Amino acid sequence: MSGTALAVVIVVVFLLALYLLQRYGDLRKQQRLVLLGTLLSWYLCFLIVFILPLDVSTTIYNQCIHDNSGHPTPVTRARGTNQTDDSSSPVSTLKVCEKPWSYIPDGVLPVFWRVVYWTSQFLTWLLLPFMQSYARSGAFSRVGKIKTALIENAIYYGTYLLIFISLLIYVAAHPRWELSWRQLQTIGITAANTWGLFLLVLLLGYGLVEIPRSYWLSSSRGYLLTKTYFKAAKMATEKASAEENLADVMEEVASVHESVRYNHSFRKCVDTIITKCPAEYQEELGRKMERSCGEQNVLPTKWSLIKLHKKVISAVQRHGQTEVQWSILLDQAFHLEDVAKSQSSPVRQLIHSFPSAHQHSWIHRFIYTPTVEWYWEFVFRQGFYRLLAVLLCLLSAAVVWSECTFFSTHPVLSLFAVFVQTAEKQHNYICIEMVCFVSILFLCVCVYSTVFRIRVFNYYYLVPHHQTDAYSLQFSGMLFCRLTPPLCLNFLGLIHMDSAISHQDRIQTSYTSIMGSMRVLYFISDGFYIYYPMLVLLLCFATYYSLGSRCLNLLGFHQYITDDGLTSDLVEEGKELIRRERRKRQKAEDGENRRWAWRERYGVQGATGRTRAGYTELKDNHSSATAEIKNSVITFSRGDGEMEEQQRGLLQDNSSDEGSPNTRSKGGRYLSLSPSRSGIFDDV
Repeated sequence: MSGTALAVVIVVVFLLALYLLQRYGDLRKQQRLVLLGTLLSWYLCFLIVFILPLDVSTTIYNQCIHDNSGHPTPVTRARGTNQTDDSSSPVSTLKVCEKPWSYIPDGVLPVFWRVVYWTSQFLTWLLLPFMQSYARSGAFSRVGKIKTALIENAIYYGTYLLIFISLLIYVAAHPRWELSWRQLQTIGITAANTWGLFLLVLLLGYGLVEIPRSYWLSSSRGYLLTKTYFKAAKMATEKASAEENLADVMEEVASVHESVRYNHSFRKCVDTIITKCPAEYQEELGRKMERSCGEQNVLPTKWSLIKLHKKVISAVQRHGQTEVQWSILLDQAFHLEDVAKSQSSPVRQLIHSFPSAHQHSWIHRFIYTPTVEWYWEFVFRQGFYRLLAVLLCLLSAAVVWSECTFFSTHPVLSLFAVFVQTAEKQHNYICIEMVCFVSILFLCVCVYSTVFRIRVFNYYYLVPHHQTDAYSLQFSGMLFCRLTPPLCLNFLGLIHMDSAISHQDRIQTSYTSIMGSMRVLYFISDGFYIYYPMLVLLLCFATYYSLGSRCLNLLGFHQYITDDGLTSDLVEEGKELIRRERRKRQKAEDGENRRWAWRERYGVQGATGRTRAGYTELKDNHSSATAEIKNSVITFSRGDGEMEEQQRGLLQDNSSDEGSPNTRSKGGRYLSLSPSRSGIFDDV
């Protein structure tokens, strides 16, 4: 049974990591090594989180066996079996040691943790930083990319080497310690965990407050709609900035394209740059090259081509991200507006202005019908979100209290330690594993969700719908690998399973055994690891009063603050933008309906009897269809006034397909009160 539980956890965790990678990354276009490194880092971190509760229950069982081995007579027995005891052994000393259902045999977990931990450390300190620089390099050859990556990581590696050497000198100068390989290994692990704990508390303090508050505020549809308008105003500015940046970069590419001829040695580099440009710009560059009269511009250098290559990759990626995010934001705004309109509907059905493709799936036809959706939005949604927010708030309060009191063992003040020790006395291993799993999962959600939501300018930003670049994917993998080990050690301290903090004489978990004794560095084990997590209380207060958002707002990085005048202006601007986009999409829908009705009525290109889905295939060849439609207009000019109006609308819509939903909009320039730069954080 234990091997089955371990195998199921391994498979489930792998599928979870693969799903997240598929959601944020592009499995078809991105480099295989980038995807493999990111998948492996996420998988190993999630694996540690899911396996650690099994390690705790196994350790508690081994502790029970160890305690019974000190008695003069054997007392270990399975529950429900008969056992004769020696009369010389008091009955009060007997302990029932029932083997847990998920028990893992001795020797398995130490090897497992050692492989998982050192593989994750190799990824986060060596491979992923190197691959980050390799992926962002604008060099045109593998040797050039490797050289750029080595130069950029020289300072990065040197900083951590300096920290390690400082700790090494401290241990060597201590008169009571003798250096050994085990102590050197412990120093390296301590240095890595200290760095991770420093960042862990910062992210945890934000997540403990923001996650319950976000669910509570999400129960209000008015709040969601207002914040969506605010995001639309910011996104419109960012979208316009991305389009301008892409246009400027394409002008540089066009200049280089005209100056470097086909017989030049740099021509291959220019062709590589052009392949990274959008398809419409590639066609335009080809036409410009045909019309060029042979004028010679200043030839670029190899270094300038490398910089241009890097700029093209970044500009195209940012433009694609803003286009997808803008489309998603419009769908969210339209949905929230439709919900507000349907509240007073006597039919009790949610009516969508623009039904999307997923709304025609079998789930929406048979399960999540418009009636079910109406009852969810107006009857159950608010109560469910508020109940969930209250439960998460209680968990957050328990975490904050335990972080501030987990060093106290007599009496035991940490709530998680109380729950685990109570279940340990009753030998309820399922309860122990559930408490550990829920606790560590909540800690991971608070930390990892902040990692997914944080945004550092345009260098690091996780965007769903396959829009995350290789640099951000690998950076998230690095953060996961650095945050997970100190998070697990902090959790073991909360439940008093780490003797370096609780100072209890008991068997250590297999996970703690590979970390070594933190008592090698007393100022860290007895000082930093105990008192630094208490800062989470101050960070929770700062997050509750939105001090970080207010500071960013003062610096010009606009955040959503309800009592701010500029926020109200941006909300009004976003409302006008959404209203404009709704009119544009409605016009496109009306034009499509007229064209479809025309083809159904007069059978253009033999389309009589076609369904609306079949009409989509006709639009792919709209240029030839336009000529035939014009001829049809002349043939059927004897119709009534209604027919002439349809003909005029048809000619107008076919001559300009800018409103067609199947044609990507070129975008416009939006007036915005906010500057064109983006914020350090998205929601922070």
